[in-house]
Amino acid sequence: MGRRILALAGLVAVLPLGGCKSPYVNTTIQNDTGAAVTLVEVDYPSASFGRDSLAAGAAYPYRFKIIGSGATKVSWTDAQHKQHTGNGPDLHEGQHGFLTITLTPTSAQWAAQLTPTD
Repeated sequence: MGRRILALAGLVAVLPLGGCKSPYVNTTIQNDTGAAVTLVEVDYPSASFGRDSLAAGAAYPYRFKIIGSGATKVSWTDAQHKQHTGNGPDLHEGQHGFLTITLTPTSAQWAAQLTPTD
């Protein structure tokens, strides 16, 4: 009987931890430029990610956790070897949700669905 009570107490203590989720941002870079692009890089607070190339019409999904706060930026090189940059939204530690970055022939469009920080 004593062991059951200890086991039950241990289980009750651990249960709240199972519901915790780490806040991540699910990001998609969509290439709508009409041609392949290269050197695609997304900068966000305290880190960055990217691809060497992204085919015309292709999408690249990536998931990251925001540590700190700050601006976002995307840069890429088009088929004519011209470099482009586009500034995005400010992100804050603790936010999570979805971020879509659509590359067009002349700019980047950002769509963010992020929860506010606590």
